[in-house]
Amino acid sequence: MAADTISVIDAPLAQGFLSSMSDSIRRSVLCVASVCCALVACEAAPGGPSGETPLRQSVESVIDGFDGEVAVYYRSLEAEGDSLVINGDVRMHAASTMKVPVMIRLFRDLDAGSDLLSDSLTVDVRFRSIVDGSEYVLDASRDSDTLLYRLAGRRISVRELVDRMVTMSSNLATNLLIDHAGAPRTTDLMRRLGADSIEVLRGVEDIAAYEAGLNNTTTARDLGAIFAALGDGSAASAASTEEMIRILEDQEFRAKIPAGLPAGVRVANKTGLISSASHDAALVLPDEGPAYVLVVLTRDFENAESVEPLAAEISRRVYRHHVGPRQADTASGDAEDHED
Repeated sequence: MAADTISVIDAPLAQGFLSSMSDSIRRSVLCVASVCCALVACEAAPGGPSGETPLRQSVESVIDGFDGEVAVYYRSLEAEGDSLVINGDVRMHAASTMKVPVMIRLFRDLDAGSDLLSDSLTVDVRFRSIVDGSEYVLDASRDSDTLLYRLAGRRISVRELVDRMVTMSSNLATNLLIDHAGAPRTTDLMRRLGADSIEVLRGVEDIAAYEAGLNNTTTARDLGAIFAALGDGSAASAASTEEMIRILEDQEFRAKIPAGLPAGVRVANKTGLISSASHDAALVLPDEGPAYVLVVLTRDFENAESVEPLAAEISRRVYRHHVGPRQADTASGDAEDHED
């Protein structure tokens, strides 16, 4: 609007108006006008003529060498709005990142008076499809947590199941818990936390549902909103949020976002992996400066092994941008070694 206003000023009228002023006042008016025009130009083209920023250019240069589709969401919890979004609204299979919403739902129930987290559940490997109620059985060979299968028929504390669901990405623990959390209730809570399009529909390995296209889906922006809610305390009570962050910090799979951070930097992350998608979402808690959220989603890649170095390098560049080159360079040690 300001640019339009300037463009319609009558030039001869303006010239006459300025000629009637003293030299000092005229110089002041022209100086103010120049500043206003510069501000308008900056507003019209943030980050330069192409709308690029140095961080975006840096991250996109990493993505350019990747053989699949990538979505990135970065947000400083001290900033207003998003700090960097690349394909942030592209919907992908959520894989195991959907286990974080299930955990949040259970802790919110705890805050509301539920005693489920103090209870125990019987381990059973048989479940019912959401499509037709047909039975399917989880296979330990397709799960990162094989020990839990050996405990079939025994009762396990719900808190331990939550821990295994997140830190070990246990599919069996997830399916035991999701019926208690409730998939629709979990999705509804995520909506209220700002994840506008995430869909938590079911547990894992429900092949009938998969073939019917009934999958858990998310976007980088959705997961960014969820991890931001953990970071700003809106996900649950202070005590519940602190416990959930602790669980995420105990994550065993740390070869993506955590691998790009200097040793000692706190990071609470959750990965997700299926044959066609590989993700990581994290709340990073630097010693210096505010916390931030980083999400890297990938799919349709030819080489799954290329995802880890991609996510780690994006993480390294975002961290350097966030804390500043000097602080990043003086952080203790090199990037931490992690194992997936």
